[in-house]
Order: sequence, then structure tokens, then C-alpha cells
Amino acid sequence: MASLSKDKSGNRTIQFVAGDRKRRSIRLGKIPQKAADTIKAKAESLNAAAISQTSWDAETAAWVGKLESLLYDKLANVGLVPKKAAPEKSTLSAFLTAYIKGRTDVKPTTREHLQRAQRNLVEYFGAAKALTDISAGDADDFRLHLSQTLGPNTVRRICGRAKQFFRAAQRKRLLVDSPFADMKETNVKANKSREFFITREMAAKVLEACPDAQWRLLFALSRFGGLRCPSEHMQLRWVDVDWANDRVTIRSPKTEHHEGKGRRVIPIFPELRPYLEDAWALVEESVMALDPEERAKVFVITRYRHKNANLRTQFERIIERAGLSAWPKIFHNLRSTRETELAETFPMHVVCEWIGNSQAVAAKHYLQVTDEHFATGAAPAVQNAVQPASASESPDASAVQPETKKSTADASGQQWTDVQAPPRGLEPRTKRLTVACSTN
Repeated sequence: MASLSKDKSGNRTIQFVAGDRKRRSIRLGKIPQKAADTIKAKAESLNAAAISQTSWDAETAAWVGKLESLLYDKLANVGLVPKKAAPEKSTLSAFLTAYIKGRTDVKPTTREHLQRAQRNLVEYFGAAKALTDISAGDADDFRLHLSQTLGPNTVRRICGRAKQFFRAAQRKRLLVDSPFADMKETNVKANKSREFFITREMAAKVLEACPDAQWRLLFALSRFGGLRCPSEHMQLRWVDVDWANDRVTIRSPKTEHHEGKGRRVIPIFPELRPYLEDAWALVEESVMALDPEERAKVFVITRYRHKNANLRTQFERIIERAGLSAWPKIFHNLRSTRETELAETFPMHVVCEWIGNSQAVAAKHYLQVTDEHFATGAAPAVQNAVQPASASESPDASAVQPETKKSTADASGQQWTDVQAPPRGLEPRTKRLTVACSTN
């Protein structure tokens, strides 16, 4: 808590104990009691946030943003607000470069995504634009600019990363309000209009058009193994293929930072096996000649590994040679198709374990409703209709003809007979009543 005092000359002073347990003073001079009380309350809020290392609440942030330089500097001198950074350190380009460089915890692909968002921001606002000069209205204009050339999900991704950047600047006290703080819909959404099911017939045509065994395996691992392309394909080693137990260990760069999720095991599916065996036959002799340590380093996919190998462009050419048109999300839909297929046969928790996602993610981004589902749903159901007894038939047991008896034998050899119960119910007939009791 802070205290407010007034000396004989009428000068007011706020005193508080900072996080380092030292007493600090803010000399306000001769100001009205009400104004001093307001500053005292805000100083307490700012001090609490500094001690707990949390962000300011919206009301306090707005109050700081409207401060005159004199009072702002007094608060900065006692560590309640950040001192105004030198212009070269608060520019958009300098901050984003420093932020991304400092994120040593992210994977290379994530770093590339952050750098792409940086390029988008710098190209629009300019490298020398001060962080504090970007308003919420400017952020809205930036999003509108992106939407003119990019898809909705790409715009959401970039704006989500911009929101991440400015949130980090706010936590470092480089600015009071993030211009992206109130922006909605910055998470990727499922786009059902871009779903596409690659049938077995289409897959056969693509496989026939592939130029070599490694391309056939690349396709088969995606379509029949459900692997993420290209990250999981390029991590696969021959030591990961357990021929004896019909299993393959998949190394996943995307989930390696999640505890226990960096690897998963899938079966060698019957549809996948021929292409895995063909690729192995080409290298088996040379791989087996290596010592175990070197053998463990041999990758399954040895071609198309360099960074400039544009698998998407090559794959589109293969699809064209197969007499087909390239479908949306060209690799993702192969994986989506496989998960949809597996869900028809196996429990969902097993399918998700093999594919490497959660049931919530599978339902939102992977599982498809196909034409075959509609055809099956519209097909007439086969029912065992039960014919009701006519009114002229007697309710007596002798008048009810049971179904044909069916005898079976259990493990002990004893015969058991299945007899359909008559439709009049389970209760015994009651005297003096003309109608038998029934459960119908």
C-alpha cells in the first residue's frame, strides 16, 4: 500500500515500498487532494503489477497512456512505468528482429513463420515506424490489407503472430496498449470447403505416375500412413522400421517439444507395405553393410532432402501426369483422407494415436464427410420385421406358433435352444379376464 502525505507548504508526496523492499517517493507538488488520491491509487496498481510481473489492467493502462510527460517521468524514475526507450530501440523492425532472435526455444519452422509475419508488418508499416505510433485502427487497416491477397486462415495466422509480437512489447513496457489486443479471430479455423477425399482409384493413378520408388513411398506414407509431409517423411530412418513386428516409429518435429509426443508408432499398413519394401530392396545391401552406429543414421527418403526441393510443385506435376487436377491443401488432404478411412474401422483413440493428433483436432480439421457416407446413409436398411398377430387369432398359447427352433452347443457340449417368446407378454393369464396381460 502507498501513503499520501502533505508538508507545511502544501506539497503532496506519495511513498510506497517497491519489489526490492526499498521505499520510493513520488513528489507531486501542490495539487488537489482528489487528483493526489487518483495518482496514489494508480501507483498502488502499477506497483502491484511490477511486483507480480503481470500486465496492467485495461483501466490503468489507459490512464498511463494519457499521462503528461512530467508525471510519466516521475513514475518512470521510481520504476512504476518503463523509461522511454531511445528511438532506435523502439522501432518496429529493431524490436521484431530482437524478439525473434531471442526466441531460442522455437523450432526452425516456427522461426520462419515469425519472420514471415515480421516481413508483412515491416512492408506495411515501414522499418522505422515507432511501436507507440501504431494504433488499433492501424492494426485493422493492416488486416484489411492482408485480406486483399491472402486467404482467411493465412490472415488469421499473421495477425495472431502480430498480436504475439505486440503483447511481448507490452510486457517489456515498451508500449502501454497493444494495437492488436482487441483483434478477434486470430486463430486458424477449419475450412470445410477445402476438404478433399483422395479415393483409392485416384491414389492408384498417382502412384503409377510417380517417377521413382522414393516418390511412390513419399505418396504412400502420406496417403496410407497418414504422415505429415514433408517433416515426418524426412525424419524417417530405416532403423525406425520394425519389420518383425510390422511397425514403424514416426519422429515428429512438430510435437517434439510436447512431453512424450515426439514419436509415435504406426502399423505397417497393408497398403503401405509394398512401397516400403520396394524402397528397402534398393538399399538393403548397402545399409546392412554398415556398422550399427552408421546404419542408424540412414534416412529412408534420401532424395528431395535439400531445402530448395519444392515437393509441392513436383507433386502437382505428378498429379497432372496422372490425368487428375491438383486438389486443395495438397498434402494435408492425403493425411485427412487416411484418418477418415481409419476412423471407419478402428476406435477413435487408436486412430488419433496413429495419426498423432487429438480427437478434438481430428474432428475439427481432419475427419471428412464423404459421398460414400451419404450413399450409405440413404441406402434402405435391412430390417427383421415382426408380423403382428391378427385379431381373429386366439390368445391361447396353443394358437401362437413359435419361430423355428435353433439349437447351439456351448463349450461343454450341452445343447441350448433359442425360442422366440410369444408376443402376449410375460405375466400368466388371469382368470375372469378376457384379455391377457401384455408388455406391449
